[in-house]
Amino acid sequence: MTETLIQVSYLAAAFLFIVALRALGRPDTARQGMQFAAIGMVIAIAATLLHADIISYKWIVVGLVVGAVAGYPLGMWVPMTAMPQRIALSHAFGALAATLVGIGEFGHGIEAGEIGRGHVTALGFEVLLGGLTVTGSLMAFGKLQGLLPGRPITFRFQNVSNLILLCAAAGCFVYLIAFTNSVPAFVAMIAISSLVGILFVLPIGGADMPVVVSLLNSYAGLAAVATGFAIDNNILIVVGSLDGASGLILSIAMSKAMNRSFSNVLFGAFGSPASGGQQDSADGEMSPIDPEDAAMRLAFADRVIVVPGYGLAVAQAQHQARELADLVEKRGGDVRFAIHPVAGRMPGHMNVLLAEAGVSYDKLVDMEDINDRFGEADVALVVGANDVVNPAARTNPASPIFGMPILNVSDAKSVIVLKRGQGAGFSGIENDLFVDPKTSMLFGDAKLSLVNLGNEVKSA
Repeated sequence: MTETLIQVSYLAAAFLFIVALRALGRPDTARQGMQFAAIGMVIAIAATLLHADIISYKWIVVGLVVGAVAGYPLGMWVPMTAMPQRIALSHAFGALAATLVGIGEFGHGIEAGEIGRGHVTALGFEVLLGGLTVTGSLMAFGKLQGLLPGRPITFRFQNVSNLILLCAAAGCFVYLIAFTNSVPAFVAMIAISSLVGILFVLPIGGADMPVVVSLLNSYAGLAAVATGFAIDNNILIVVGSLDGASGLILSIAMSKAMNRSFSNVLFGAFGSPASGGQQDSADGEMSPIDPEDAAMRLAFADRVIVVPGYGLAVAQAQHQARELADLVEKRGGDVRFAIHPVAGRMPGHMNVLLAEAGVSYDKLVDMEDINDRFGEADVALVVGANDVVNPAARTNPASPIFGMPILNVSDAKSVIVLKRGQGAGFSGIENDLFVDPKTSMLFGDAKLSLVNLGNEVKSA
């Protein structure tokens, strides 16, 4: 009877996870989706605690307490600007859990003298992907947090050496399947896969890190699937499959949004000489504007399109952007927010940030729907965005971002760019939009600049 209850609970949890994934696809239902996922996780954990194989709950309770104490601040206190690195860290923890379970199961099997080829295959796959994901996610966290250089860290023959190491890990895996009691092969496989994770992520530039985090999410899901097979747990198989598939789909979508292949992201060292020829520097001079003149354009504009980027998130200026939009609309203007698929540091980053500030969902318009409307806009206000508005993606074949879909900001009648300084963006690429004759640059902190613009619009 208890086993039936466990399996029915797992089925209910799996249903809630699938419903949650569907709800997370829309900004207006995303919060509900997270609630469904949380309820599903509670049900799955409660059902697992009923399992007959549990001898003592002492360490389980300790783990629950430690996890809850660590998880609450990670969920409640980490700002949206740090969400990508928080997710990378979560992937590392999840993969570490799978790896430790694999190590424990292998040790238990060796001690009991009962470990079959099917069991060791699942365990080997689990720790192989788990070790790679743990160290790779930690490297991604370090790059996103600024603890490691955001630029690609490259060395000669890096791809060849990585391939050799990966083949060596795979060789240990095959040897382990043939000789199931080989502890040295098991340990060597974990060590090599962990090294591969480090060397796999270090050569990848910070601009590509969101794709890498998404791909590591997929690896963590596959490790969870292997864990499910290893310990005969159905919910881990289902959840790991959902995680692995969704991470892969998201990685593909992000690569498509940047018009780049997986191989280019993973092996191209974007932002380094390996990424291709040198692009020409943007010709022309930036034209600065003061807040008074910029506010006059906004105050008397009929149509305004705001283009938020990671700079807005860094400055925590989402509330000021919404307040400025409200002021323009009170004067009769129409304001929309243009959302590029890879704006910010992960998909949906801008949607969540602006929705958190009270911007209604109908004003958040995706790139495909907003691009044809830039030609009608009196003012395009770019707040901290760079590569996603760079015309070089269409006009300069030598540019590393050539072919990347961009927002048609240059089609607007006038452009105002809020930018901290005159340096290049996160990827280190010069932006032709910034020297366009119709573009005016308002230099300074985005939050303070938006506050000044709001004050000037009020008095205009």
